[in-house]
Amino acid sequence: MRVAADLTELADLVADATGPVLVSGADLVAHTAVLRHLATSPVGPTVALVLTDPPAPGQATVREERGQVVEVGAADASGVFGGALRVGAADLPALADAARRAAGSAPGGACAPDARLVEPVPAPGVSAVDVASAPGVAAADAPSKTGAGDAGGGPLGAVDRLVAGLAARGTLIFAHRVRLLVAHRVGDEAQRAAAEAAVAAVDEDRAELKLSVKERDDFFTTFFVSTWSPYVTKAAARIGIGPTGVTMVSVAFAVAAAVLFGAGGRPALVAGAVLLYLGFVLDCVDGQLARYTRHFSAWGGWLDTMADRFKEYVVYAGLGFGATHAGFRYGWALALAAMTLQTVRHMTDTWYGALHDEAARRPKVVSADAGGIGGKLNAASTRVQADTGSVSYWLKRTVVFPIGERWALIAIAAALFGPLVALVTVLVWGTLAFAYTLGLRTLRARWMRVPVLTTVDAGLHRDDGLLARTLQSMRRPLPVALVAVLGAAALLGWALWAVHGGRDVPGWGVVLALVLLAGAASRAPHGGSLDWLVPAALRAAEYLFAIAVGVAGRAPAWLIFGYVLVLTLHHYDLTARLEKRQSAPPLHAATLGWLGRSVLLAAAATAGTVSFALATMTAYLFVVFVASVVLAWVVLPARARGGVRSPG
Repeated sequence: MRVAADLTELADLVADATGPVLVSGADLVAHTAVLRHLATSPVGPTVALVLTDPPAPGQATVREERGQVVEVGAADASGVFGGALRVGAADLPALADAARRAAGSAPGGACAPDARLVEPVPAPGVSAVDVASAPGVAAADAPSKTGAGDAGGGPLGAVDRLVAGLAARGTLIFAHRVRLLVAHRVGDEAQRAAAEAAVAAVDEDRAELKLSVKERDDFFTTFFVSTWSPYVTKAAARIGIGPTGVTMVSVAFAVAAAVLFGAGGRPALVAGAVLLYLGFVLDCVDGQLARYTRHFSAWGGWLDTMADRFKEYVVYAGLGFGATHAGFRYGWALALAAMTLQTVRHMTDTWYGALHDEAARRPKVVSADAGGIGGKLNAASTRVQADTGSVSYWLKRTVVFPIGERWALIAIAAALFGPLVALVTVLVWGTLAFAYTLGLRTLRARWMRVPVLTTVDAGLHRDDGLLARTLQSMRRPLPVALVAVLGAAALLGWALWAVHGGRDVPGWGVVLALVLLAGAASRAPHGGSLDWLVPAALRAAEYLFAIAVGVAGRAPAWLIFGYVLVLTLHHYDLTARLEKRQSAPPLHAATLGWLGRSVLLAAAATAGTVSFALATMTAYLFVVFVASVVLAWVVLPARARGGVRSPG
């Protein structure tokens, strides 16, 4: 552990750091696990400890929204700064600057006597100094052994000035709340003794196991999974299975369930339902195991996201095959519809979340129309979310049809009534849930008035590709994207009507739909209050167009499903990177973009080679996807560790 005598020395220590650092004040008494959790928190690079204790003199109050510290020193505070924060490597220059400026504004630039402020956080490629026995934290037990610090005067204490300085520089700071464990800032010996007694009274390992379960989860997960999954989590930790291993077993269970659903017959359907339930339990266990063991990684987060979608869509494929095998002509069509609906829903979830996060960082914009319908909806939602355990709380969490409820419905419906009923119920509930969330979010988004897409690489996450980027910019992208959706849907309807009547869809019809689709290309800033819907609209337009071309070309339904499935994997890869603020996949340009792929399909339709084109493009995109994954998660990190500069 490195100890800084004053803020100037702290700035010098930070300047020498090559990785994240953990900064704490001398007045913090806490479980070692509190600092370990702070040091390993996966929510973001810079994270501050936030407590619910009443603020004492010299302590900074904070206001947080959606897990972000949006204001320090707020009058309407939601908590008090806990005296410790982890600062990511990219934010270290801002921390050093904040320390120097705070030193200049403090009497003599001094911290509290015996202040212990800097502890390097061990990370790959970073040497730790005096690392304590607690994994992932350097000298994490030091704060819990120190006396009172800088909390007794009027001005902010040293570490509080640091977090205030970071916030003033626009640093994105996430909040880490303490639950079940103990953390207090103390001002005298009596408070210190009381806090240490509270620390000793808690079974740290038992509390950490409970903390591995999400604080707020959905109804089915809370009452039918999390009541016993922690026992599986602890058993997995004891025998040494990692989160990735649990994820892969979960995938195997889902694939086996899909095979049984496709086979049909009551015993197979019941067995598939049981395997699907157990697969979902393991899907929860992998996250719980990561939180319990604090083994987080970018790869694990990415894999969990991709595996969840792959498992669900493979189950849809099994249900579609089973319904078709049982004599229903449109089983694969229902599976395609379920996959398309769920993917478009997830795209709106991602972009609305980005919108909401941006709004949280702009509190003045959010409160500008508190009396409007959007403001009233936001206030009502906040009240319901705060009333945990109430009927309205659980109804709100269930009506949106989260993954636990989807898997439970599929398992029950398939076991009792068969694959056809399972697909129909998923589609009906999913459509109603989508309409409900889309309507409410549209109203709230208009109230927020935040141009969210100006803060990200819209071209990348829209999956435009070279061809779309060469077209003329549109001033209002959303109406044009919606026209593209309607054009693709019209082509699909036309293709279904034509095929049912034994007719052919003329090539000019496909080209006309493609022209409407191409019109959605836009390099304009997405600054409208509803432009967060554009990426989801483009996904819907591309999927509908691909399905329509496949139907018009009389391609096998399973082949169309496979092509759209590979597209969803590609798009979920982009979504996972957006949520984790990561760069583009290594081979992103090779995927051709949504417009380039659509042009190739249109050409195949006019040439009468739709099945061949779908098979070729499916294989090509899958190979590109796998190669991109290997490059992103194996080759390039290995080169970086070996000192070889990564390409690009």
